[in-house]
Amino acid sequence: MVAGAEVFHRSVQVVMDSSPYRCGIEEIAAVGGTTTSLPVFRGEGGLEVVAVDVSRSGLDIGAPDAISDVTLDEAVIQFVPIIRSGSFSDIGCRSIMEDEHICIDDLSAHLGSMVTCPTPSAFYGVFDGHGGPEAASYLKEHAMKFFFEDASFPRANEADDVLVEELEGSIRKAFLDADLALADECTVSSSSGSTVLTALIFGRCLLVANAGDCRAVLCRKGEAVDLSRDHRPAYDAERERVMVAGGFVDDGYLNGVLSVTRALGDWDMKSPRGSPSPLIAEPEFKQAVLTEDDEFLIIGCDGIWDVMSSQHAVGVVRRGLRRHDDPERGARDLVKEALRLRTIDNLTVIVVCFGRDRDYATPPQVQQQPQQRPKLRSCSLSAEALCNLKRFLDDNERD
Repeated sequence: MVAGAEVFHRSVQVVMDSSPYRCGIEEIAAVGGTTTSLPVFRGEGGLEVVAVDVSRSGLDIGAPDAISDVTLDEAVIQFVPIIRSGSFSDIGCRSIMEDEHICIDDLSAHLGSMVTCPTPSAFYGVFDGHGGPEAASYLKEHAMKFFFEDASFPRANEADDVLVEELEGSIRKAFLDADLALADECTVSSSSGSTVLTALIFGRCLLVANAGDCRAVLCRKGEAVDLSRDHRPAYDAERERVMVAGGFVDDGYLNGVLSVTRALGDWDMKSPRGSPSPLIAEPEFKQAVLTEDDEFLIIGCDGIWDVMSSQHAVGVVRRGLRRHDDPERGARDLVKEALRLRTIDNLTVIVVCFGRDRDYATPPQVQQQPQQRPKLRSCSLSAEALCNLKRFLDDNERD
């Protein structure tokens, strides 16, 4: 069953350059692959980009320790992504659907003169609700206002390092403003909340912001590259932050109640407003510069990642795209795989492809020629040879 989502699909080609979180599920670690251009996570500080070869360095792709000097300004503009996406949702075994999502393949056309964007530009978001669907529904309905209608949203025709820094500040403000708005919204219960993951594409820049345990995974030459990390109490950095803020972790749950450490809403755990809280809405950012090696992006709620690794998901989608080259069917393939693996949550997946005729396209079939029998050579015998042969056969008959 497909949940209602605001979806705006348009391929852009450029010539230039009940609460699911209140029951415990064991976290399954993602399997990362080798890659060459990886971003570094940053919570409260500045955004950084890392470019490493994991196959040679042995560095964990989630480690924020190795920072390169590569910037957007220094990148040679060669690859320009052609954006097309598809999404699919399923209620799973839940009694109600608490997920929402947004897909906008051409952000510039959607917003009109409101925002000046580099080309191409696209925006995607997954809102995974808990404690009822109210918070996720509210965030989806007002996403455009929070993210783009604010006067502080940067305007630029090209994506450079200055723009990325400004985008980060604007998106952080959108997360925090939306969180405060949920506290004041009378139609949203104080026990309702939502994790949020957004992906913004400006030119070759892909900027992911995450608060919660949705996940964004980039497929780079068939290898999974995590562009977010799950904010759960099992993660050491989150556990330490929770302790410093006066919270505690009991059997894998924040304050013994919630299985995530970042979310919007849930004001029954954050009140009174302005007081320190172990549950925060502060997003964590990761940036990637897209290259021709990047095939597609998967954005999925935690119902996907509870039952499979990032590499498993990339394999499922990639095999599907080889058959049909349809991102919507690719999203459906991944949801069906999670159901087959007996996930117990709502399911939402967005698949964003970065071009056509990629490496995942169906390879041309090589027609095999039918095996031919070897031809027999014919020869003729002279009259003398025939006489000799006849004499030989006659002698054998007498014997």
